[in-house]
Amino acid sequence: MPAPGKTRAELRRAYKETPRQAGIFQIKNSKTGKILLGSSTNLHGPLNKHRFILSIGRHDNAALQSDWNQFGPDAFSFEILEIVKPSDDPSFCLEDELTLLEQIWLEKLRPFGERGYNHGPIRRD
Repeated sequence: MPAPGKTRAELRRAYKETPRQAGIFQIKNSKTGKILLGSSTNLHGPLNKHRFILSIGRHDNAALQSDWNQFGPDAFSFEILEIVKPSDDPSFCLEDELTLLEQIWLEKLRPFGERGYNHGPIRRD
């Protein structure tokens, strides 16, 4: 149902005109402390996608799906860790900046093995 006073077309146009935020996110299991670190050029899309896929039992990360099934959705938080700050500098490259942030966060959190659900480089959604 559209917001009061707004048509669906107006809401759709406003959504499309909203700037997308690129950055780093995590899905954290509060029971085990394990995390899945990810990145995207549109942060809100992947967070919703991961939540939905986990809820229907179809996530491709078997360990994450298993823990979701065992502990339930209330044991997980979906957090944005850092947003890429756009620049007017002609040499600024969003993809390069995001790759740099990925490396920084991988080093900082090391979400592998007992500490996380990542199996290799960050998965960019």
